[in-house]
Amino acid sequence: MLVKTYCAAVNGLQVTTVTVEVNIAQGNNFHLTGLADMAVRESKDRIVAATTNSGFKFPYGDITVNMAPADLKKEGSAFDLPLAIGILAASDKMKGDQLGQYMLVGELGLDGRLQPIRGALPIAIRARAEHFKALIVPRQNVREAAVVNNLEVYGMETLWDVIQLLNGEKHFDPTIIDTRREFYEQQARFDLDYADVRGQESVKRALEVAAAGGHNLIMIGPPGSGKSMMAKRLPSILPPLSLAESLETTQIHSIAGKLSRDTSLISQRPFRSPHHTISQVALVGGGSTPQPGEISLAHNGVLFLDELPEFNKQTLEVLRQPLEDRRITISRAKYTIEYPCSFMFVASMNPCPCGYYGDPTHHCVCMPGQIQRYMNKISGPLLDRIDIHCEIQAVPFAQLSQMQPGEPSAVIRERVIAARRMQEERYKSHKGIHCNAQMTERMIHQYAEPDAASLDMLRMAMERLKLSARAYSRILKVARTIADLAGSEQVQAMHIAEAIGYRNLDRGDWAERGV
Repeated sequence: MLVKTYCAAVNGLQVTTVTVEVNIAQGNNFHLTGLADMAVRESKDRIVAATTNSGFKFPYGDITVNMAPADLKKEGSAFDLPLAIGILAASDKMKGDQLGQYMLVGELGLDGRLQPIRGALPIAIRARAEHFKALIVPRQNVREAAVVNNLEVYGMETLWDVIQLLNGEKHFDPTIIDTRREFYEQQARFDLDYADVRGQESVKRALEVAAAGGHNLIMIGPPGSGKSMMAKRLPSILPPLSLAESLETTQIHSIAGKLSRDTSLISQRPFRSPHHTISQVALVGGGSTPQPGEISLAHNGVLFLDELPEFNKQTLEVLRQPLEDRRITISRAKYTIEYPCSFMFVASMNPCPCGYYGDPTHHCVCMPGQIQRYMNKISGPLLDRIDIHCEIQAVPFAQLSQMQPGEPSAVIRERVIAARRMQEERYKSHKGIHCNAQMTERMIHQYAEPDAASLDMLRMAMERLKLSARAYSRILKVARTIADLAGSEQVQAMHIAEAIGYRNLDRGDWAERGV
């Protein structure tokens, strides 16, 4: 008897519907075709144990299973459930007349329980697009899959539950989630707040400018000056995610298996902070079984690299193209996958190997050559993609103990949101441009052209401070953001002056200044 069940294969962000065809004839063999990997081939052993422990006898006969399309590689254990249901239906141990209305995914434990899988959300989106009546997933994945409307989603505990549902022997209610209510309720809940940061007003201002324009930023300062503390609070002042951004971000985390059981939609911008020993593959994605890397997990959020010079230089260089293109294409012999990676790049570093160059309270023991070699660990092309360079000094204890709490993140966030609204209105006719950091050279001349007085100031600063030519467009982008925060349509001299102050590492004499 021939029976068909339906499931899905996830490759990158692309999901393909897979038809599992099961035929049982006389004999005593098991054939599995359709370019299945080892995890899928091992499913027979799990299915035999799961069906037996669920009260069924595994059928005796010549079982042939084909997974179409046959030229698409099938990876992972999510095919266990459709394979088991197909075999049981083909052996007349359950009804098979309703199978065409359901998409099934799930890994089987030996006791018949369903185990969680990766990619439940993109699979649910595909099931709705293919007009399936319902999707059956493990209970642990039901909240992320139930985000998709116009699709019944059932979260099941065991193989026996699935059989009862498909046979119509027991009623189960589909999971329904009020996506919008849960999404908007969680958007303003942050554990970290800039009110906890005392002092460092100039650095907080730089972070506000970076958030308002989507600019990349690097902080340079001695140990204990608060670089990591302030970077971790950056998501609390970024504009809230839109539903479309949240859905895209959640899909990436679902594919990577990073969603917790209680999560339906990611409602806050991601903040990823990998250790400096990270490999190139872990950073950009890929591997034998392709997975999104840290830059894709930070999509629509922040990628924070603490102690930037400690990262492997070759690993840092792979960031150059994604920072420009905001997408990463991973090409291997057997596959080509594209992931989005539009993120704010934020980094921190010490100014020298000992960490105290320029610190008024500690003596730096590094020679100028050592400082220059330390700075050279960050290449010019990578530094060119960082709009804001911010120097930071530690706050003395005497001042720290007397200072009042800082400005709350909610207040800063309102200014950032107002600036972003101006940018959205300005760039509404430009596809793919949402903030000032994404402006092209032509758009810089159109929207950020300074007046004559500002241009003279910029020319003088570039000559006196020995700023490189690459700093020119970066200064204008940042100045445009500063003007937006001030509610100004025109970039003025005061905006240019502040933007110039954010290009410290471009100064030709940066590593030669006196301690």
